Amino acid sequence: MTLPTFQQTVSRFVQAHNLEAPVHARLLDLTSEVGELAKEALKGSNYGHESFQPTASWESELADGFFSLICLANSTGVNMEAALAGALEKYQARLAAAGDSGSGR
Repeated sequence: MTLPTFQQTVSRFVQAHNLEAPVHARLLDLTSEVGELAKEALKGSNYGHESFQPTASWESELADGFFSLICLANSTGVNMEAALAGALEKYQARLAAAGDSGSGR
């Protein structure tokens, strides 16, 4: 699937199941899903004492976060394909200029 296809599929699913929500609720849902993913990362590393190994729930939690991110993008009219292309250009420019993709360094 392509990002536009993901966005269209999620949009149809949300409409078909009457799952519309305001932007602030979408953002809170995404934050919650990222928190659940973080919890799985802790479990998968024995709370930082071992190298990370994906848990049985890792893939599901990652997919939940992806779904929530697409819902937020759709709710705010963001074309994820264009947004990702812009982010990659930004990181490429940072790498070229400073040898690092991070911001504020």
